[in-house]
Amino acid sequence: MADVSLHSLKALAVFKTLFEAGSASQAARTLGMTQSGVSRSLARLEEDLGLSLYHREKNRLVATPEAGELYDEILRLMGNIEELRHSVLALKEFGTSRLRIAAIPGLSFGFVPRLVASLLENRRFSVSLDMMASHEVQAAVESSHADIGFITLPATSPQLNVEALLTTQAVCLLPASHPLAAQDAVDVTALADQHLVISNQPSLASNPLLELLTQHGVRIAGKTEANIGTITALVAGGAGITVMNPITVHDQLGCHAGVVVRPFTPVMGFDFGLVYRHEWRDSRVLAFLRDRGRELLADYSP
Repeated sequence: MADVSLHSLKALAVFKTLFEAGSASQAARTLGMTQSGVSRSLARLEEDLGLSLYHREKNRLVATPEAGELYDEILRLMGNIEELRHSVLALKEFGTSRLRIAAIPGLSFGFVPRLVASLLENRRFSVSLDMMASHEVQAAVESSHADIGFITLPATSPQLNVEALLTTQAVCLLPASHPLAAQDAVDVTALADQHLVISNQPSLASNPLLELLTQHGVRIAGKTEANIGTITALVAGGAGITVMNPITVHDQLGCHAGVVVRPFTPVMGFDFGLVYRHEWRDSRVLAFLRDRGRELLADYSP
């Protein structure tokens, strides 16, 4: 049976240099050893492992197929050790080296990815990011399938800590050619007889814009329900106008020309928050995401 001891681990390092150098003499120069020392180390390693790694042909060492396999294993081992080193650094800085994030679509087109990029900047950190509806985010964190979630507020859960992260005010998004684009701001009453593009939420009865229209007695011409990721494209294509949170608008607008954004009245707020299990409340990575998220919000100011 192969015996991997401390001595053979040292001999593995000598073997790696020998394999890369191609000759015992070059390996000896690289390692600052004698050529006979390299040969003794190789012989000891072959004895410990029970493998023939080299044979001699005309006074030169020729690697066996087993040597090539062993070299590949050493490289994999070194990669794992390097990954372990970065994991330890992440543990020292944040108390964890892996993070599972779940986020609502409205924050997943730019805002949360930018947070993740900030977290990974000059760091080796294992992150998974899933996009799902707000109630699904909450369920994922409750069931430990995610560590931290970004949700729409309000929300309550006896199992989770829920905290406000940021509040934004709705804006109106419309084609540049639309008559309302000439106004400095768009009032809810101006939506009368307009065709709207709205998010296909599980319950339209809970849509804040539709609720606002009902409160003001505003009748619209019709509505197109769509995934939030396609709303900006639909407006750009002339399908209608929309009212939505400025973070999503900012993150999606770059690839769509001919669309303008106007303030919307009366004020309609969008509140977003963080959810996490109680054991995460003092997490340094949570504090980082919270603080960096509030810094990023300044980039979304009109």
